[in-house]
Amino acid sequence: MDARSILIKARDGLPLTEAEIYWFAEGIAQGQVSDMQAGAFAMAVCTRGLSRDNRVHLTHGMLQTGEVLKWDLDGPVLDKHSTGGVGDAVSLLLAPALAVCGAYVPMISGRGLGHTGGTLDKLEAIPGYRTQVGVEELQELVADIGCAIVGASGDIAPADKRLYGVRDVTGTVESIDLITASILSKKLAAGLEALVLDVKVGSGAFMADPDDALALAQSLVETAQGAGCMCSALITDMSQPAAKAAGNALEVIEVMEALTGSSVGTSLHRLTVALGGEVLALGGLAADAADGEGRIAAALSSGQAAERFGEMVAALGGPADFVERWRDRLPAARVMMDVHPGEPGHVAAIDTRALGEAVVRLGGGRLVATDQLDPGVGLSDIAPIGARVDGARPLARIHAATEEAARAQAGRIRDAYVLAERAPDPPPLIHERIG
Repeated sequence: MDARSILIKARDGLPLTEAEIYWFAEGIAQGQVSDMQAGAFAMAVCTRGLSRDNRVHLTHGMLQTGEVLKWDLDGPVLDKHSTGGVGDAVSLLLAPALAVCGAYVPMISGRGLGHTGGTLDKLEAIPGYRTQVGVEELQELVADIGCAIVGASGDIAPADKRLYGVRDVTGTVESIDLITASILSKKLAAGLEALVLDVKVGSGAFMADPDDALALAQSLVETAQGAGCMCSALITDMSQPAAKAAGNALEVIEVMEALTGSSVGTSLHRLTVALGGEVLALGGLAADAADGEGRIAAALSSGQAAERFGEMVAALGGPADFVERWRDRLPAARVMMDVHPGEPGHVAAIDTRALGEAVVRLGGGRLVATDQLDPGVGLSDIAPIGARVDGARPLARIHAATEEAARAQAGRIRDAYVLAERAPDPPPLIHERIG
């Protein structure tokens, strides 16, 4: 085989054979396919699309370029993936709660992308926490504790790592086929038996349009199932932040409040329970999703999930007393500034992407890959849709390194809010279930 003949077929929208896709994926990983050829392939897929079978082949082909984890455990291996949002720290709650319920969770996560926060960046706000471990250590941690949230090693789906970089500079990031293969090649390489997907829709999501979010959810579920993994997806709301805070240490604070029982019934808590219930049912640890939701809620309210989270943090280099002393252990910004509306009113709509971009510009995300993060900056006390805001109740509180940095983002935050005289009905947290 050769790259040129495969590219001609992809360009013309012709179906590729399984062997051709496997060869091309291996060529990307091993360097036999050039960056120019990888970019041409990405553009052909973006414009012509892939069949369902070819999407499964590409996913399988990319995950087979690296190590695929094998497990010998007394419970199912489960995981969750989110397509990214603002204030979305569900992973930090869900992994230990699933472990308490008898699952094993090798949660391979990523960093912030664009206006969205990254799970690894949040965890690195905890002093000493290591997000990079080898495959052997990951397996030992999961077998011992039940969960570990870490980054992908170089041994996991190396074809995806290279193709992702090519997509970023060729304008092909938005391809549903390539998004699907990228997400699932890394997730399924962890040797999962079941996976639940959190596909975001709304102003803070990559897929802001409901039809696009539905298409992505269907693609992910079909491809995962075609690759042999039990899978379902919840399409969830991102027309406002998933939590009251956005920013790495600030989101960890909200996670710890939920784990220790002082923040129950919030959107973050309800979303964790819903996703957890879904994947427990898929993995055979609950009779159905409702039964699974009850088990996840009990793991959180009992304090057992907090204990498991503390064990994971300590095992990965964080403070041994983090659950007891988290308020003292997390970094904080030097400056806090409340942003009030020009006129009082009720929050009718939020440009959630703009809030995420404000966090990035405060130093909580990256404008370029080499940027160093400030873990203490971000937003807290974010007013949700329906809240009344005025001179006493701010739109949000800025946490910044300097007053100048805070003032520079105040206008962006104020402009992100649309106010009305009357409070609208809040949007549904879960729009649809797929699979």
